[in-house]
Amino acid sequence: MIFRRKVTAELGVDAAENAILNKEVEGLSQRQIVLARFFRHRAAMISIIVLAILVVIVFSAVDFSLGPITLHGWWKYSITDTPDLIVKGCPGYSIGCPTLTVNPFSAHFGLGDHPFGQDDVGHDYFALVMRGAQRSMLVTIIIGMLAGTIGTVVGAISGFYRGRIDNVLMRLVDFLITIPAIIIGSVIGYHFGNLGATFLAFYLGLFAWTGLSRLVRGEFLTLRERDFVDAARVAGASNRRIIFKHILPNAVGVIIVSVTLLMSGAILLETALSYLGFGVVAPDVSLGLLISKYQDAFTTRPWLFWYPGFFIVSIALSINFIGDGLRDAFDPRQRRRISRKDRARSSEIKREREAL
Repeated sequence: MIFRRKVTAELGVDAAENAILNKEVEGLSQRQIVLARFFRHRAAMISIIVLAILVVIVFSAVDFSLGPITLHGWWKYSITDTPDLIVKGCPGYSIGCPTLTVNPFSAHFGLGDHPFGQDDVGHDYFALVMRGAQRSMLVTIIIGMLAGTIGTVVGAISGFYRGRIDNVLMRLVDFLITIPAIIIGSVIGYHFGNLGATFLAFYLGLFAWTGLSRLVRGEFLTLRERDFVDAARVAGASNRRIIFKHILPNAVGVIIVSVTLLMSGAILLETALSYLGFGVVAPDVSLGLLISKYQDAFTTRPWLFWYPGFFIVSIALSINFIGDGLRDAFDPRQRRRISRKDRARSSEIKREREAL
C-alpha cells in the first residue's frame, strides 16, 4: 500500500512536470521549439560568442584574399615584414618574446609591438597566427560545405531508391571508409598542398562525406515509409520533389548536426596534415604548419606553441559545443532539465489536482 502511494505520487509529479514543459511549447512551431531549445543550451551559446569573436579578430587583423575579394587588416605588420628581433627582457636568453600584457595594473598593459612574439627571422608571430587561423577556418568551411552537400545527396539517393543503386553507392562508401582519413589526406596533401589551402580543402572535401552519407541514408530509409510520403506520391509528386521537398526537410536536423561535427574534425585533420608536412606548405601558413615548424623551440620559446594551439583548441571546441547544442535542439526525445523552481511548481500543481 505504501509502495503504491509512493508510485502514485511520483507519477503525479511527472505529470505536472510534463504539463509545465508542454505549456512552454504550446502554440509554437517546430522551428520556434528548436530555436528555444538551442538558445537554452549554455555551452552552445557561449561557443557561438567565442567563435564569432575569433572570426572577427582573425579576418580583420591581417589582409585576407579570396579570389578577387581582398580585405585589408588593421594590424601594422604583415606576414612578410621582418622588424628587428626583440632581445632585451626575454627570459632565458631567448629572443622574440611576446609583448602582450594582460595585467590591467601593469604599466605595459596592452598588445605591444609583437603581442605573440617573433619567429627566428623576426616575422611578427601575431600576423602569422592570424593568417594561419584564416587558412584553417577556410579549410573547415569549404570541407564542411562540400562534404555536406555530397554526403546529403548520396545518402538521400541511396536511402530513397534502395535496391541496386543503394548497393552500388554503399559499396563505394564502404571502400572509402576502410581507408584511414589520414592516409587519404596525406596523399591529397602531398600532391595538392602546394596549391594552397583552398585547393587542399576542396580535394579533402571530396573524400570526407562518407560518414554523413550513411546517416542520411538511414534517415531516408525511415522517413520514406511515413504516411506523408505516401500521400505526396498519391498526389502525383515526382521522386525528386518527394526527396527535396518532403523528406529532406525532415532530415535536416541530422544533417546540420553531422556537418557541424564534420567541420570540427576538418580543422583537426588539416592541422595534423600540416604538422606532418602534407598539408599547407610555405610560403602559405596554417596553424598546424606553425606548430610543426617551431617544434624544436618548445623548451626555449613555448609561446610559439601556445598561441596556435589555443586557436586550434578554441575553434574545434566551439564547433563541437555548437553541434552538441544543435543535436539536443533537433532531437525530440531530449527533455529540458527541470529546475528547482519548476519542481516546486509541479508539486503545487499536483496538490491542486488532489484537492479537486
